[in-house]
Amino acid sequence: MGQLDGRTALVTGGSTGIGLATAQRFVAEGARVWITGRRQAELDAAAALLGDKATAVRSDVSRLDDLDRLFARIRDGGTGLDIVFANAGGGSALATIDALTPENFDRTFAINVRGTVFTVQKALPLLADGGSIVITGSSSASRGNAGFGDYSASKAAIRQFARTWATELAPRRIRVNVIVPGPTDTPGLRGIAQEPGHVQPLLDAMAGTVPLGRVAQPAEIAAAVLFLASDQSSYMTGSELFADGGEVQTFAAA
Repeated sequence: MGQLDGRTALVTGGSTGIGLATAQRFVAEGARVWITGRRQAELDAAAALLGDKATAVRSDVSRLDDLDRLFARIRDGGTGLDIVFANAGGGSALATIDALTPENFDRTFAINVRGTVFTVQKALPLLADGGSIVITGSSSASRGNAGFGDYSASKAAIRQFARTWATELAPRRIRVNVIVPGPTDTPGLRGIAQEPGHVQPLLDAMAGTVPLGRVAQPAEIAAAVLFLASDQSSYMTGSELFADGGEVQTFAAA
């Protein structure tokens, strides 16, 4: 018997990385899962991997018309939602304050803040009372990493929204929590390297910031998301769960 038997979950950004690993774990625990992604080829591959308990919908969370189409599909599916994993996110090229452009800023906040806010808002009519919302934060929101200013600030904004939503949605017994991954071996992280030969040095450098001495695997983050999505965390709301190998706490103490 799975932890999510009989439940329906939405995973945005579910075609790769942490989102895909979480969708896999949700399916394994008995859930019916909707996943979204912006790139059709990756979305199709994810759907094939997940099997008949998953439905893939191409959607860009920064586009309100895409979100409207997504939730219309879910509504027409007739199952409603029990879990929303608002995971879709990203950022433009890294830039320090002297190089940051309005275009980069707007794109990062459109995806990470606007996209998350309206994903949650538009999901609420379909979300069952007693449901769970999990939002992907970032350990960078607790640190001052050069070049990550707009990305870190966008994730810090989402953290504050989660606190507020936890209060606003408490009368419906809907819990809202934030999962904070540390550096995780995903296509998104590898993409920062830009050149294939730079990938391993990047992963090694990231591992050097973590007390456990390695980057996470997506399945490890998915296990923490499952905890927040399931009844195992029934007395948690408005919280941050750090799955970061100790990165943030040791940095703060240093």
